[in-house]
Amino acid sequence: MDLFNPQPDKTTNWLPYGGTVHYFGYVLSQKDADHYYDVLMDTIEWRHDEANMYGKKFITKRKVAWYGDEPYEYTYSNTTKMALPWTEELKQLKAIVEQETGETYNSCLLNLYHTGEESMAWHSDGDLDLKKNGSIGSLSLGAERKFAFKHKQTKEKVELVLAHGSLLEMTGTTQTHWLHRLPPTKK
Repeated sequence: MDLFNPQPDKTTNWLPYGGTVHYFGYVLSQKDADHYYDVLMDTIEWRHDEANMYGKKFITKRKVAWYGDEPYEYTYSNTTKMALPWTEELKQLKAIVEQETGETYNSCLLNLYHTGEESMAWHSDGDLDLKKNGSIGSLSLGAERKFAFKHKQTKEKVELVLAHGSLLEMTGTTQTHWLHRLPPTKK
């Protein structure tokens, strides 16, 4: 354990009520996190994200990629994506996330934020295409970023800082009661 960056207790629920969020801290060494970051930057089929809102099509600076066990379709913001077959590196990362969380995942949405100015607005992943109260494992690679939750009714907020090589899991009724976002930063 690093004296200045101790590992969190992965059994701690970071939400005070209405959902379950576990932060596992580092699940990859610095060397492995750097390796996967470099490989994914070079091998993933990154595409600018598209969203259809209020009858208009928007192209984001953020890039995304969708991978899965089968060519699943996933629709959000009125845009449908088709899952690509897992790469070997994504299979390896999937196995690590599944071992840590005890869950099984059939697909993965990758998000690429080029700078801290690129962000994601408040939302919940309650899409009909997703398993109700299912687990979402979020593996962070790259710059340390703040991740925020806001309760849909009380507006109470919870914030965490996600480190390079760390894992966050959202499960249970989190998507029903909480919004989350990746806020912009000047860092």
